[in-house]
Amino acid sequence: MRKLFSIIAVCSLAACSTQTLEIAPAKEAQYDRVQHFFVSGLAQKQELDAAEICGGANKVGKVETETTFFNGLLHMITYGIYSPRQIRVYCN
Repeated sequence: MRKLFSIIAVCSLAACSTQTLEIAPAKEAQYDRVQHFFVSGLAQKQELDAAEICGGANKVGKVETETTFFNGLLHMITYGIYSPRQIRVYCN
């Protein structure tokens, strides 16, 4: 039982990740949404125009995508059929 719990804990922690592109320091996210992917995002892409959200490319401070614990849990519960991801855009 202890071994099973350890395996589940390691698998759930391994699912969390963050990718950040920081151009300039920014404090608050102007755009914070969930992107929905299916079958682990296989052959799927969702594009986002950060310059359009911030009103120009020179006003983009940071773009961040994150797979949170809850996103990873949903991915694990559905066996990878549903794979959500958070995306945030910070403007200056």
